[in-house]
Amino acid sequence: MTESTEHSYSLSYASRAADSAWGTYLSQVDRVAPYLGKLGRWTETLKRPKRTLIVDIPVEMDDGSVRHFEGFRVQHNLSRGPGKGGVRYHPAVCLEEVMALAAWMTVKTAAVNLPFGGAKGGIRVDPALLSRSELEKITRRYTSEIGIIIGPQQDIPAPDVNTNAQIMAWMMDTYSMNVGATATGVVTGKPVELGGSLGRVTATGRGVFVTGREAAGRIGLKLEGARVAVQGFGNVGSTAAKLFADAGAKIVAVQDSKGTLFKESGLDVAKVKAAHDSRGVHTCADGECLDKEQFWDVACDILIPAALEAQITPERAKRTRAKLVLEGANGPTLAGADDILADRGILVVPDVICNAGGVTVSYFEWVQDFSSFFWTDAEIDARLDTILTDALRKIWSEADRHAISLRTAAFVVACERILKARQERGLYP
Repeated sequence: MTESTEHSYSLSYASRAADSAWGTYLSQVDRVAPYLGKLGRWTETLKRPKRTLIVDIPVEMDDGSVRHFEGFRVQHNLSRGPGKGGVRYHPAVCLEEVMALAAWMTVKTAAVNLPFGGAKGGIRVDPALLSRSELEKITRRYTSEIGIIIGPQQDIPAPDVNTNAQIMAWMMDTYSMNVGATATGVVTGKPVELGGSLGRVTATGRGVFVTGREAAGRIGLKLEGARVAVQGFGNVGSTAAKLFADAGAKIVAVQDSKGTLFKESGLDVAKVKAAHDSRGVHTCADGECLDKEQFWDVACDILIPAALEAQITPERAKRTRAKLVLEGANGPTLAGADDILADRGILVVPDVICNAGGVTVSYFEWVQDFSSFFWTDAEIDARLDTILTDALRKIWSEADRHAISLRTAAFVVACERILKARQERGLYP
C-alpha cells in the first residue's frame, strides 16, 4: 500500500492523539477487534462516523451585537435504528469530542440492546455567560440548523452536560414549528407536561447505582459502610451519591468544577447538593475543602467519575485507593489508565453500561410518546433495573469466557450486534 493510499483510509478531519476522546475510543475498538471473528471485515465501520454536521449559529445578543457560535451534530452509526444521543453546551466542545461521544452512544445502545444507533451534538459555548433569552435563541437556531438530520425516526437528541428539560422543550417546539405539527418524539428528557418520562432526570445516576450494586456484590464489597468518592455533582453524580447513601454507604468526597469537599465520616448529600446548585460544593460547611488533585488520593472503596471525559489519567490511576470504579461520565478513563487499574486489581464498570440508565429511560420516553401511554415511576424504575442488570450479566459472562475486562467485553457484545446488523443490511447501492 502506498503512503497516499494509506492516508486515504484515515479521516482527514480527525487526529488519533492517544489522550483525545476520539483516540481513546479508537483504542477501545482496536482491543475488541480480535474477538469479532468473521465480523472483523466490518470493523472499519466503527472507526468513522456516518455523518458529521457543523453549523454556524448567529445570534443577536442582549446588547445588540451579533455573535457566532459553532454547533455540531454527529451520527456515528445508524445500522440498528435512529440516532440517539445528547446535546452538550460547553466551551471545550469540538468535532472530535462529539464524534467520540456519538461513537460511545453507538456502543452503549447496542450493549443494552436498545433499538438505536449512536449520535451526539453540542455547541461551543459557556451557558453560564448567557442570559435566558440568549440561551433560548442559541438553542432554537441550533435546532433549526440541525433540523435537516434529526427527527423521531431519524435522530433523537437528549440532555447532556449543561443542558436540561427546558432546552429540550425549546428544541421540541422549534422542530415542531418547522415541520408544522407537534412532534414530541423528536427529543427526550423533556418536561413531563410535554411528553417527558417520569424518572428521566435521575435515570443515569440510578443506572450507576444499579450497576454499581451488582458489581459490588460480585467482588464481595458490602455497600453498608462503603466509602464513596464522587467527581461531578450534577444530576448523575448527585443521584448516584444519594442512592448509595440510602443504601448505607458513606459519601466521603465530592468534587465539582469549583472545588472539592471531604468528610471521613460521610457528607450530607442534600446539603452538598444545595451548595453545588448555589455556588459550588466548596461552600458547604459540612466538610473540609481539599485541593483539586487531593481528590484522587482520598481513601475510598468506590470511585465515581461523573464529570467529563479523560479524568482518570495514568498518574491518577496509580494513586486512587478505590476497589471499584463506576464510570458515570462518558470516556473518563484514558486507555493507559485502564491498563494500570487492571494491573492493580481495581474493577472498572465501563461507561457504556454504567451510565446507560439515561438512554434506557430515554428509550422508554420515546416509546411512551409514540403510544401516548405513560408509565409510573415504579414501572420505570423496575424496567430500568431489569434491563441494566440483564445487560451487565451478559457482559460479565462474556468477560469470564474470554478472560477480558468488562470494558472489552461490553464492546464485544455491542460490536457483534452492530456489525451483524451492518452485515445483514449490506451496502447500498
